[in-house]
Amino acid sequence: MLARMTTEPEQQIGVGSPDAFQRLWTPHRMAYIQGENKPSGPGADDGCPFCSLPAKSDEDGLIVARGESVYAVLNLYPYNGGHLMVVPFRHVADYTELDEAETAELAVFTKRAMTALRAASGAHGFNIGMNQGGAAGAGIAAHLHQHVVPRWGGDTNFMPVIGHTKVLPQLLGDTRAMLAAVWPGGAA
Repeated sequence: MLARMTTEPEQQIGVGSPDAFQRLWTPHRMAYIQGENKPSGPGADDGCPFCSLPAKSDEDGLIVARGESVYAVLNLYPYNGGHLMVVPFRHVADYTELDEAETAELAVFTKRAMTALRAASGAHGFNIGMNQGGAAGAGIAAHLHQHVVPRWGGDTNFMPVIGHTKVLPQLLGDTRAMLAAVWPGGAA
């Protein structure tokens, strides 16, 4: 494919007026859009990736830290570099289904994620939240997970706005190792 690169943008019929922009294609995202790694049903035994990740090594599962009832893991399809999720080990869909210990540890791990991301990457701010149910945008609605997305002043540039593409400067495995090294209380 690299042999096809030219100095002039390739014109394609049907893409609108030629605008002289090169396109940065991210075909790996199509796997996510088409449902790769999504469960076949709502049960824990229906291929839930959040249920299978804890059986992997931290490196293979991109797990940053483990607690008693929750763990922190990098998002395979991140909105920004360092995008973590805090996930209960128990397969529950709704926040109201968490018991008190799970709720408390989810909050503690969210705080630790923020602390680690500030230490490792100097994050200026965060988007934190849960999408409860498919109608609310949850990609894996059957297993609760809270997103912790680091933000920096000026991190919204032309790439996501115009090109609908995020440029991530680091491999996920390297990001996992960096965050695990600064995780408050040490990574379990």
